[in-house]
Amino acid sequence: MKNLVAKLLGRPAANSREEAKKRLKVLLIHDQVDLTPAQMEAMKAEIMEVIARYVQIDPINTEFRLERADGQVALVSTVPVTRVVERPATA
Repeated sequence: MKNLVAKLLGRPAANSREEAKKRLKVLLIHDQVDLTPAQMEAMKAEIMEVIARYVQIDPINTEFRLERADGQVALVSTVPVTRVVERPATA
């Protein structure tokens, strides 16, 4: 019944076991890549700075994460674009 109410109200049912697995996966990937949280934040800031030269972005809803795919680690990001930045033409 609790899950049904949560679904009807648009709130996902709490599943601490799955959340713990996700957090552990993230930690293991970060350990493999050997990036500290500070380095990850610095990389995120630099990437956002470059993207912001061309488009206006929503920094609040921007997400960067490392995922394992096909035996490799990938940087996956979601960067919401709010509009294209007008840039003067270069000669």
